[in-house]
Amino acid sequence: MYQDKLKDITCFLLDVDGVLTNGNLLLMPNGDFVRSMNVKDGYAMQLAIKKGYKIGIISGGAAVGIVERLQKLGIQDIYTKVINKLEIFKEFIEIYNLSPDQILYMGDDLPDYEVMTKVAIATCPANAVAEIKSIAHYISTYNGGDGCVRDAIEQVLKVQEQWFDESIPLE
Repeated sequence: MYQDKLKDITCFLLDVDGVLTNGNLLLMPNGDFVRSMNVKDGYAMQLAIKKGYKIGIISGGAAVGIVERLQKLGIQDIYTKVINKLEIFKEFIEIYNLSPDQILYMGDDLPDYEVMTKVAIATCPANAVAEIKSIAHYISTYNGGDGCVRDAIEQVLKVQEQWFDESIPLE
């Protein structure tokens, strides 16, 4: 059962489009795309970082605004324009000397599949594709961009008694 593994998680790896965003792209007149992100996901990521957890982003996209937002939250490991997510995953765990048993990964579509088979806890939003849901240890009740990341992070931090600390100021 996935809940038993929550106590060992020290790292969150996340996809962007369809996980941190709802997957919709608003096309602007100049050709740029606009996405939205959930502030509750941002709060949970910021808290996890301040509590000492590692967060990494592995995305096929490359929106400058998304990268800037994630950096403002304190995320340093942001991999964009990724074609092979498994290759980046292997590099990431080697750099930080992590075991897959320490990692929770959240993805929503086929490019996330291989990595999700390698981690302790594979999670996905409620609106992930069927193939991803079939291998997920946990399917959030929230859709991508609607708090699914907070849902997963909150579960880990609560099990580890790290969730709420009013002495830690958050932006």
